[in-house]
Amino acid sequence: MTDRIIHVGHSPDPDDAFMFYGLASGKVRLEGIIIEHMLEDIQSLNERAVRGELEVTAISAHAFAAVAEKYWVMRSGASMGEGYGPVIISRKFDSLADLAGKVVATPGPLTTATLLFKIFTEGIRNVDMPFDRIMQAVDDGSVDAGLLIHEGQITYRSLGYRKVLDFGELWHETSGGLPLPLGLDVVRKDMGMELASKLSRGLRESIAYGYEHQDESIPYALQWGRGITRNLGEQFVKMYVSRLTVDMGEDGLKALTLLFERGAAKGIIPPVGRINLV
Repeated sequence: MTDRIIHVGHSPDPDDAFMFYGLASGKVRLEGIIIEHMLEDIQSLNERAVRGELEVTAISAHAFAAVAEKYWVMRSGASMGEGYGPVIISRKFDSLADLAGKVVATPGPLTTATLLFKIFTEGIRNVDMPFDRIMQAVDDGSVDAGLLIHEGQITYRSLGYRKVLDFGELWHETSGGLPLPLGLDVVRKDMGMELASKLSRGLRESIAYGYEHQDESIPYALQWGRGITRNLGEQFVKMYVSRLTVDMGEDGLKALTLLFERGAAKGIIPPVGRINLV
């Protein structure tokens, strides 16, 4: 019997690379399945998920509202901030009040960072651009502030930017201490529950392998670190590959439900019904 090819999309970032190291290296295998890894930026993966192109893919939590009919959320693989998250930074301004009527660069219309921006701010305009152009846009004055994701969240201070707001801190304060859902891994429903569950278990085993063999997985993951030291890269990986990444559990599910309720209440996303984890 021929092995089934499953296309798995994830971003070329240290945290995703760490999660998928076990599968990518062949140290974790799924009987009867060949994994083909598709590395693309998260906004591209969000758009591919809307079209239902990949059987398994990383997406922004925000994007799930647009793909809930096609995909199930996997228990494993979620990136959740525990008191930290996307950060608005500026060279000139210190508070949201200072940014009234100003322009903030945001990292894409389907990213969770942009959803949070729209949930929690009023009277501030945003312009979407690739995440890796945001600091330069702040520096050259084409925007007044920028919303940082990925490594920028831990490097901005050393580069002299001012923190206007950390959405992870704000979420923690306003959610009763729930984690902040940022990224998810999802599996297409037409795979069927049996295969979907098998793929979810495989990802869980891959994450566990990465943690148990950090001498292998960390150097592998840092191939995708953009201009950061090993120490900062390891810090970033462990910020977003946590116990909740192994299994988001009830707290993760409650947080995801709350995020979608808040987004729908503001009219930013359509209502998302009951979320079934695989």
